[in-house]
Amino acid sequence: MAKEESKEAKKVKRPSAQKRDIQHEKRRVRNKEYKASVRTAIRNFEESLTKEDKAVIKHNLSEVYKLMDKGVKHGIYKLNKASRTKARLTAHAASKP
Repeated sequence: MAKEESKEAKKVKRPSAQKRDIQHEKRRVRNKEYKASVRTAIRNFEESLTKEDKAVIKHNLSEVYKLMDKGVKHGIYKLNKASRTKARLTAHAASKP
């Protein structure tokens, strides 16, 4: 009987606005986590600039590139923002000897 009651409880139809709210919340949390990981990668890149190790700088820059491109692909970032960020970070890397 408990199984039958749980199946009936799942069949309750939810209003579409409530469903959209739930979906928006899931996306908001997912996007927030992703953006935090991008900011962390950028911070790691900027810290590597002070160490002046070209291999580490190049690796951290490629990490940022990878995350930004995936963010554009998933709709988290707009293309122009990703391009602008990558260009600025590349310019910072190029300015270091």
